Amino acid sequence: MSLQVEKLEKNMAKLTVEVPAEQFEKALKTSYNKNKSKFNVPGFRRGKAPQALIEKMYGPGVLYEDAVDEVLNSTYGPAVDESGLEVVSRPEISVEKIEKGQTMVYTALVAVKPAVTLGEYKGIEVERAKPEVTDADVDAELKKVQDQNSRLVSVEDRAVENGDQTLIDFDGYVDGAAFEGGKAEDYPLTIGSHSFIDTFEEQLVGKQIGEEVEVHVTFPEEYHAKELAGKPALFKVTVKEIKAKELPELDDEFAEEVSEFSTLEEYKADIRAKLADTKQKQATTENENNVVDKVVANASMDIPEPMIQQQVRNMIEEQARRMQSQGLSFEQYLQFTGTTIDQMEDQMRPFAEKRIRNRLVLEEVARQENIQITDEAVEEELKKMAESYGMELDQVKEFMGEDGRKNVMEDLAVQEAIDFLVAEAKLV
Repeated sequence: MSLQVEKLEKNMAKLTVEVPAEQFEKALKTSYNKNKSKFNVPGFRRGKAPQALIEKMYGPGVLYEDAVDEVLNSTYGPAVDESGLEVVSRPEISVEKIEKGQTMVYTALVAVKPAVTLGEYKGIEVERAKPEVTDADVDAELKKVQDQNSRLVSVEDRAVENGDQTLIDFDGYVDGAAFEGGKAEDYPLTIGSHSFIDTFEEQLVGKQIGEEVEVHVTFPEEYHAKELAGKPALFKVTVKEIKAKELPELDDEFAEEVSEFSTLEEYKADIRAKLADTKQKQATTENENNVVDKVVANASMDIPEPMIQQQVRNMIEEQARRMQSQGLSFEQYLQFTGTTIDQMEDQMRPFAEKRIRNRLVLEEVARQENIQITDEAVEEELKKMAESYGMELDQVKEFMGEDGRKNVMEDLAVQEAIDFLVAEAKLV
């Protein structure tokens, strides 16, 4: 294999890789062995026809696709290593020359990690976040616990009010015709939850049990069912049941039931202490973010477009994995939110670019300040990860491999760079 490297504008580069004829022939042989059972050649049992005969009947190009994949798998990684470039995107491959018995030539267009020019980064002045806990904060937390310990009671002597949990039957019509999914019986709906479209819930306020109501709404323009998007609809609704939330009294008895304390005042003091700890952690994070944001704003770099696109894809894949762990497919999420993949990419783009800028700047700070991470620090971090995953340390090491260990080391260096910047900053 021979390699030529051409550096292009905007942190792009083109790798031209020449693969010897013998190596390409070996890849063709691998492709033949993989695909030979797919070809029907008269006079031979399936999978027994010689490679030369298959190539004669179908043309030599019939085996090229898998052969090219084989060549790329075996040569692209070594080519990147030999180039000395820090590639930060998937390659855009173009086969320039391919012919049986000849040298194969392909190019790989890649984005290269951009250089960062730091501006002022020591002694950055930012406003200090103040972790203050107010009486209103304590009351709000107490209200949450009160709400969690409420009970639903049936109501028969009044109309529907905001916050009630109702049971309804409904039939939906668009252009005078019923539509799929527009009918339900004994459907539980909390008024004010905004789980139904438009002003559906608001139009039930003031209605009595047994009362039939005509609810007029308009489907959103971006509604997932395209045949309903943007159309007005009529729902015939019957309120069958009303339940209201009954809150417990906030007194000493309540405190005893929901906590380890015997009085409400003791319980409120504990809430205040826990809120203070939470707000202190939030303030620490806010201070870090404010300092890093200012350091990043002072730096300059030219981020190649494919690097941003790659980060967007990574973030969408992260979100898809989180949804899958919660039992929701990515396709279902797009359907429920009425969002297209293109719209999601547009929404993610500014966050992807910010993530890239922050990382590049912090890595450069770590380099400038010669921040070194010891093997002991990496080992300690891997132990924490093993405990978190409920795995043995050796299992984590095997799973992550050398690349994973390197990523842990880089992450630790970035965190130390953040600690360094905050320590050097002037928090006023």
